[in-house]
Amino acid sequence: MTTMEMLQAVATGERSAREVCEQALTTVAATEPRINAFTDITAARARAEADAVDARRARGEPLPPLAGLPYAVKNLFDVQGLTTLAGSKINQGQPAAAQDAVLVQRLQAAGAVLIGALNMDEYAYGFTTENTHHGATRNPHDPTRIAGGSSGGSGAAVAARQVPLALGSDTNGSIRVPASLCGVWGLKPTFGRLSRRGSYPFVHSLDHLGPLADSVEGLALAYDAMQGPDDLDPGCQATRVQAATPALAQGVAGLRIGLLGGYFSAHAGPAARAAAALAAHTLGAQDEVDWPDAALGRAAAFILTASEGGSLHLDNLRRRPQDFEPLSVDRFLSGALQPADWTLRAQRFRRGYRDRVNALFQDWDVLIAPATPIGAPAVGTEWIEVNGTTHPCRPAMGLLTQPISFAGCPVVAAPLWPADNGGLPLGVQLIAAPWHEHLCLRAARALQEAGVARLEP
Repeated sequence: MTTMEMLQAVATGERSAREVCEQALTTVAATEPRINAFTDITAARARAEADAVDARRARGEPLPPLAGLPYAVKNLFDVQGLTTLAGSKINQGQPAAAQDAVLVQRLQAAGAVLIGALNMDEYAYGFTTENTHHGATRNPHDPTRIAGGSSGGSGAAVAARQVPLALGSDTNGSIRVPASLCGVWGLKPTFGRLSRRGSYPFVHSLDHLGPLADSVEGLALAYDAMQGPDDLDPGCQATRVQAATPALAQGVAGLRIGLLGGYFSAHAGPAARAAAALAAHTLGAQDEVDWPDAALGRAAAFILTASEGGSLHLDNLRRRPQDFEPLSVDRFLSGALQPADWTLRAQRFRRGYRDRVNALFQDWDVLIAPATPIGAPAVGTEWIEVNGTTHPCRPAMGLLTQPISFAGCPVVAAPLWPADNGGLPLGVQLIAAPWHEHLCLRAARALQEAGVARLEP
């Protein structure tokens, strides 16, 4: 059942929330040996939350918007009673969380049912979810391939139909990369839109939280349920809710839609370019647009990522370097040793960069770009080739996402299935000006209605 079918079935009483919950738990148990998306299953909590939904309906009370919908969260979200792993070995010795993260609280208030916590790259520093401590998460469409990262468990869980909704984080592309490689929908909201309180940080000046889902409607409903100011999170800049769900019916008529070229064409392989061109044709995009200073934006994002990430973990890098994942420890160490002047210059550059990017949206409402340069590589791949240039695989999966998140723009990743990608998905990014998530979602809905972007069985 899809998100909307589940919600309808629970709302009408065709199925109980408990039945939907049990089906999700059964699916997880059947598929986990193949996928390895979960690190914790919260079965007792899920059943209690489902029963609470059914009790409300039995009393004749109105049901909240996500009543009975199963979901799971990347294991950097605090879940009461679970240790917040953030993909690490070091955190395993920490006490269990005393309360849920704010976004988990808001989804619970909306009636959603938490099934468990999901695998990720250690401390969110990666694009592949080949986690040394908890095992690699596998792509449901081909388990010999990666699911992407760092929210790989989130993308794989939705693609494997374990849950219709998952939460992830996106610093440099960690929602959009697994959405692209697993063939699901993902939303990276505007920087500062959703509260980050109760999530384990990676890079304070770049971290975003958001949903991955089986449909555009699922994205919008979850996003709307999680919105709202949070006075206790200084990074949350949203002072009011701007509901996106009602906007979905408006379509794309009147929207000025462009296709990003230049950097985004040069760093996308043939299948990725074909996916973007198909999305552009479907949405009526006419012109090719240049994103200003994309390569410099990515370089500056790397500097801030390494510096803030290294500083955050400096104490453990000194005391317990052997307990870090081999794939991340050297990058954290190098970041901790970066000159402070580099970080200062990157932040100064970012201010002007955002101004130049925002100026684009005086002429455009939505811009289209590939989400990843290629489809999912095999697990263990060290190098990939894009248009004749060889790149290290793990950082290169973020070639096309980093310049956009560095500007803080909202993005929907839409799952396309280009014919020359070996039967695997490859997503596109639908990008709007900050605080205009509804425009990304309108464009995504149009691709979904046209059958161009979709989940595959």
